[in-house]
Amino acid sequence: MRLDLVVPLSPPRLSILDLALIGKGQTARDAFDNSVRVAQLAERRGYERVWYAEHHNMAQIGSSATSVLIAHVAAHTERIRLGAGGIMLPNHAPLPIAEQFGTLAELHPGRIDLGLGRAPGSDQLTMRAMRRDPSSADRFPQDVQELQGYLTGRSLVPGVEATPGKGTDVPLYILGSSLFGAKLAAALGLPYAFASHFAPQALRQAVATYRHEFQPSEQQAEPYVIAGVNVIASDTEQDAQAQLTTVRRARVRMFVQRGASVTDEQADEILASPQGAQIAEMMRYSAVGTADQVQAALDAFAVHADADELMVVAASPGIDAHLRSLELLADVADLVAV
Repeated sequence: MRLDLVVPLSPPRLSILDLALIGKGQTARDAFDNSVRVAQLAERRGYERVWYAEHHNMAQIGSSATSVLIAHVAAHTERIRLGAGGIMLPNHAPLPIAEQFGTLAELHPGRIDLGLGRAPGSDQLTMRAMRRDPSSADRFPQDVQELQGYLTGRSLVPGVEATPGKGTDVPLYILGSSLFGAKLAAALGLPYAFASHFAPQALRQAVATYRHEFQPSEQQAEPYVIAGVNVIASDTEQDAQAQLTTVRRARVRMFVQRGASVTDEQADEILASPQGAQIAEMMRYSAVGTADQVQAALDAFAVHADADELMVVAASPGIDAHLRSLELLADVADLVAV
């Protein structure tokens, strides 16, 4: 990530997107145990929140049952905010999502967020297995408003209320990687989270559109932007770069071959191809190096993205390197637990 080195007027808040990665030789339970360790570190070190993303039919990602994972992690932490980043609403009817997150809010008051995405988070075959169809995404704006009505206790569906859910006022966030989400978040007066950690192309245009068109709401008086960014912090720059190479090879295996056996040499060949260039572009916004180098890169990125908060994707391979990266970032950012 090469950006002009500038310091934001005020440091952005730092949060974590945890994909509950299932590493080689690990089980989903191992991934859930690691997610608890990440959240406990985040709570101890002063990160703002930890979010989990809904993905389906992906062998390396364990957060498909997002609300269940949030419940598990919440039971093993005390204060930190936890949420979905996000629930892919076209996969669901609004009512059961309101009930799920209403339940979480009743069990863990003041700690639950609900980010909402328009993409299916899966391929067409998986969408059919979930009994959904592509047209589900066309109802996204209406479904967001219906969901919000259930959570605020002002249902838009006569005779239907969410129990639990009604009156919990779980805060909503619109997730996106295009102008569609930016315009919707602005029109509804909701915070906007941009997926720049894997879809960087429209970041600045989307954020500018959102801020320009934002309409204050009961939930949000002013625009609020969260931008995703990959982070690999290590004790040495050499080790951080070596980790980045490992991560890029893993991306090849995840996205190009869908988990097929690919050697390091084959992965490097793919990365050197036009197809590999697309994978590298997905990771355009990545802060890699020592703690000081990462902090400087994140400061520059926060200004570049005009972001109030950075959603860090700790990309280091292996849980020990993952936790070390988050510890180093907390040290250099002077985070303080509340």
